[in-house]
Amino acid sequence: MRDYVLAWAADLMAAARIRGAAQAGGIELRLVRGADELLATAAADPPRLVVVDLEARGEPAVAIARLKADAATAAVPVVAYAPHVREDAIRAARAAGAERVLARGAFVRDLAAILRRTEHTE
Repeated sequence: MRDYVLAWAADLMAAARIRGAAQAGGIELRLVRGADELLATAAADPPRLVVVDLEARGEPAVAIARLKADAATAAVPVVAYAPHVREDAIRAARAAGAERVLARGAFVRDLAAILRRTEHTE
């Protein structure tokens, strides 16, 4: 497991927010644009944390389930987030195996701590 964070954000604003927090914390970040890229990147070089925006196009919960089903990435912690009104997406991410699923407001508020919390752990 490498010391970087892999993130799939729904839009440029979310990506910029995650990028800014990572840069401020001195954390290497790799942003992807879709489920296939997320899965391929994680399998080729497992990160220490995966962040998934449940508002991203495609099926983020399915991607989380696929990460958790792959022996190479099953142990990688996943933090997912969505607007609090997207209870369906939140439930689906939990069922898929995400270790933490947060409302977007809580994710934004705690982003720096979330990125740091898994720092240098394997």
